[in-house]
Amino acid sequence: MTSPAADDAYLRLRDLIYSGHLMPNERLVEADLAQRLEVSRAIVRTALVRLGQDGVVILTPHRGARVRVVTDAEAVEILQARAVLEALTASEAAKRATAKEIAGIRRILAGMSRRLDEGDLLGYSEGNAALHAAIIQAARHETAARLITGLRAQLVRFQFRTILVPGRAPHSLAEHTAIVSAIAARDPAAAEKAMREHLGHVSDALSHTNRRFPGETHG
Repeated sequence: MTSPAADDAYLRLRDLIYSGHLMPNERLVEADLAQRLEVSRAIVRTALVRLGQDGVVILTPHRGARVRVVTDAEAVEILQARAVLEALTASEAAKRATAKEIAGIRRILAGMSRRLDEGDLLGYSEGNAALHAAIIQAARHETAARLITGLRAQLVRFQFRTILVPGRAPHSLAEHTAIVSAIAARDPAAAEKAMREHLGHVSDALSHTNRRFPGETHG
């Protein structure tokens, strides 16, 4: 059983990786992390072991730890797995979302539309992440939320790539609109189908970028 300090360090270090502050293949130096997190090196070591068990960090004897790199092919597989889980959350959100939550989801979608009109693809992508997060929260399915968080974190370096595919952005907005409309209509089957189709198209778009840039190094 780990201590509260070790648990806190694990969560904070995981968040640094999930948010992209620690990049794929970046070397994780215990002394530097201990200073950054204001904990002992022993606590950092414990956190790194746990992250290694999670598959987020690679631990190599005598060489230390690095943030694990997700390959392009694995990224497509992760999106396929996310499609199943997020389809479930969309269905559950259609059943469980409050009127206030639905209004909030609609506001996020409206903001995404404005960003697209302005040509702000970075802002649109940030709205995209916020919309998915709001749907997951409205679903109140803790297990799915936890699994999705882990999967999404592994795609940090891919998060802006698909929206840059020519012609992808308008299709993305239409797909999100269909998801939100189904949730607002309290139609779980339609919400599930719309989310599955959306992430299927994201997966296709990512595969397209892989073909355009074979062997490309990211992160």
